[in-house]
Amino acid sequence: MSEPIKNRYDFVILFDVENGNPNGDPDAGNMPRTDPETGLGIVTDVCIKRKIRNYIETAKENAPGYRIYITDDIPLNISDRRAYENLNMTPDKNGKINKKDDPDIDIKIRDFMCDDYYDIRTFGAVMTTFVKSALNCGQVRGPVQIGFARSIDPIVPQEITITRVAISTEEDAQKKNTEMGRKHIVPYALYRAEGFISANLARRYTGFSEDDLELLWEAIINMFENDHSAARGKMAVRELIVFKHEKELGNAPSYKLFDTVKVERKDKSAPARSYSDYNVEVHEENMPSGVTCTRMV
Repeated sequence: MSEPIKNRYDFVILFDVENGNPNGDPDAGNMPRTDPETGLGIVTDVCIKRKIRNYIETAKENAPGYRIYITDDIPLNISDRRAYENLNMTPDKNGKINKKDDPDIDIKIRDFMCDDYYDIRTFGAVMTTFVKSALNCGQVRGPVQIGFARSIDPIVPQEITITRVAISTEEDAQKKNTEMGRKHIVPYALYRAEGFISANLARRYTGFSEDDLELLWEAIINMFENDHSAARGKMAVRELIVFKHEKELGNAPSYKLFDTVKVERKDKSAPARSYSDYNVEVHEENMPSGVTCTRMV
């Protein structure tokens, strides 16, 4: 692995959806998530990080150093056990180990998990399952954090009725020729998410490196390109705007940098139906000293 990053970063992601459900709400029948007070659409941080993880899995194919900890089909205990096995440790029946022989064993376990799993090195993780005989690999605060995405304008979720000719059972096939179903979509929406990268946490804990950073940008830009589905419609990252600080702890508050990014609909008399309906500007004349801005998409 290369050296940990030395600069703090902040970034803005703009992505859109067309005739799809970017993030269903299980508490609302899987309708697209919305803020009930403003009508703005919401995509959770967990959803965004899932897309990034999926891209890393696809691009790196479980290569050492780029495994994914939070993934389907692999229970967390199996991943935790790999750390114990690689460090030649044998836990007792309660999942605990004797620390008298090696007082630094907790740090070694944490470092192994950070080195082996890209998403732990990036986003951090709580690597303890609170069940009997659970293995404890500690807790890591990741340098990369992403907030909820919100749509630029209020969204109008639609419930579309669909039909299919394939009947589920023989009994039903004798009574009807089609079955009904529903899809939840947003006709069009542009979403904005904001993120933060701490060089201080990367140096002190996870070792998140310049190579990891380049892979993160690649994953964000392409996070929908290899993860298309009929339910999500057409989704794409339209802008990735990156602010790089000269100092490890930063040269300016994040909000001042985010305020330089202005997104406005061109014609407010008609609903937006494409990315070209918006103007996106970065007012670099307001950029604080010691910060540079790069529009990567």
